[in-house]
Amino acid sequence: MRRILTLTILATVALAAVAQEEGPDKIVITGSVQSDILIPQEDEKIGTGTYDDFALTNTYADLQLRSKYVEAGARFEFTKFPLPGYEKDFEGWGVPYFYAKGRYKWAELTAGDFYDQFGSGLIFRTYEERSLGIDNALRGGRLVLTPLKGVQLKALGGKQRRYWKHNKSWVYGGDLELSLDQWIKPLAESGTYLTLGFSAISKHEDDEDLLAIRPTGEQDEFGTDIVGAYKLNLPKNVGAFDVRLNLQKGGFGLLAEYAQKGQDPSFDNGLIYHHGNTLLLSTSYSKKGLSLLLQAKRSEDMSYRSRRMMTGTSSFINHLPAFSFQHTYALAALYPYATQNVPGEWAFQGQFGYTFKRNTPLGGKYGTHIEVNASHIRGIEPRSIGTDEVVGTRGYKTRFFNWGPDTYYQDINVQLEKKLTKRFKLNLMYANQRYNKTVVEGEGGMIDSNIFIAEGKYQLSKKLTLRGEAQYLSTKQDQGDWWFGLLELSVLPDFMFTVSDQFNAHVPEGGKMGAPTHPVHYYNAMVTWTKGAHRLTLGYAKVRAGFNCSGGVCRWVPAQKGVQISYNFNF
Repeated sequence: MRRILTLTILATVALAAVAQEEGPDKIVITGSVQSDILIPQEDEKIGTGTYDDFALTNTYADLQLRSKYVEAGARFEFTKFPLPGYEKDFEGWGVPYFYAKGRYKWAELTAGDFYDQFGSGLIFRTYEERSLGIDNALRGGRLVLTPLKGVQLKALGGKQRRYWKHNKSWVYGGDLELSLDQWIKPLAESGTYLTLGFSAISKHEDDEDLLAIRPTGEQDEFGTDIVGAYKLNLPKNVGAFDVRLNLQKGGFGLLAEYAQKGQDPSFDNGLIYHHGNTLLLSTSYSKKGLSLLLQAKRSEDMSYRSRRMMTGTSSFINHLPAFSFQHTYALAALYPYATQNVPGEWAFQGQFGYTFKRNTPLGGKYGTHIEVNASHIRGIEPRSIGTDEVVGTRGYKTRFFNWGPDTYYQDINVQLEKKLTKRFKLNLMYANQRYNKTVVEGEGGMIDSNIFIAEGKYQLSKKLTLRGEAQYLSTKQDQGDWWFGLLELSVLPDFMFTVSDQFNAHVPEGGKMGAPTHPVHYYNAMVTWTKGAHRLTLGYAKVRAGFNCSGGVCRWVPAQKGVQISYNFNF
């Protein structure tokens, strides 16, 4: 690993040196600082736990140096006393991310840590999402070539970051994208853009001593089957490939993508020797005042990690989009969906938006916008292959169009945006959700909820805007009904004042299921100051325990209470 990384860095420097001979170039320095601080308070009623430190913080500082031909960067992270939910593996400090990059004509070479994605990420995606505690960058080398118009070729390899260490396995692969409209003149003349893509990725991981208990086919003197322990023959190389087509013409778009993964026994799938696959179809259409999106996805056994016996949100080589609407309102996002890689799922999503023009019966004086969204996700139905022992076998079979009996998630919502006067705008939303808490979280059964939301924004003056939210979630399951209210005053250009309260009358003591319940107000008061590149937020909040999700990836956030300070600076 050190030899390859050293050679890659030397090659990058050499490429940059050759490029610099073409002429001097100005160096630009950019960067950012982000620091989130909590001065915690213990609260047994909501289950915050206990704290040993006066203050907890996640702090990051990025620095990049850029010129026409050369780029370099590094990130300093300080999580020695991490925020709640980031304990254990997150604890530490140092410079876990650094890179050097050289560009010359149609070649770009990167050495060090980098993020990338092939297609939709079905077989490969590395990225950083601090709110979820994800940073699965590769440390190694990447070469990007664009030798011809409409041709892009990538080759990369490295080891994947896991918190403050790197997994021992190697991840390597390549991606080819062909923009046919750059070659075929009639396509370009008609405004048709057609891209074909092909990707291949593989991980190399050493063998492990993992045992399976199986019948030997013999019986003892009492007629009892004799079992034996067998060492699993684990594949050292697990490959995957992806093919895709992306078509765009005017307001119409079409994406078709298929990915397949080789036999990959892991903790996630119960150590079975089963092939994984994903088929994704997405079509969209838009013009002024109208938008339509239809999506479908079938995935099966597509948990693809750089460490087979690892759990949690880290170590994933790939990423599967959730195909569920990403809510921003607090109660609509109370039960967020996490993609189920194993055994798999069928996911459907549709969105329709239409704007009624001004000065029409439904549009009124200022126009009216309505949007309807629907998501439905359910499991696939595995079929037994005639063995009672799953470990070390093929596990199961499936039929492509067979749906499982269980709904994992369903969301049907309608949103209405209406400007009533020159200064006042009203947004209304209704959502009906079904959330299978047992599937997503491990226990809790099916939760059926109806959610009602009203948001109003009133411009008091050129500098003052008042915004308010009223939300209500009705359910007979879990903790019952929820209420939420918010007021936000914006004072341009520097200040924003926010107060909110989220209330439930049946919060279990300490957040434990089955414990006595109490009414709890999760209140929040914040003031935000913005000046140029600086942004400072100071507040006091009580936060409920729950999942924080983005794009189908979720992280459990424990209950917390206390003074919150957040500072961001970009330069």
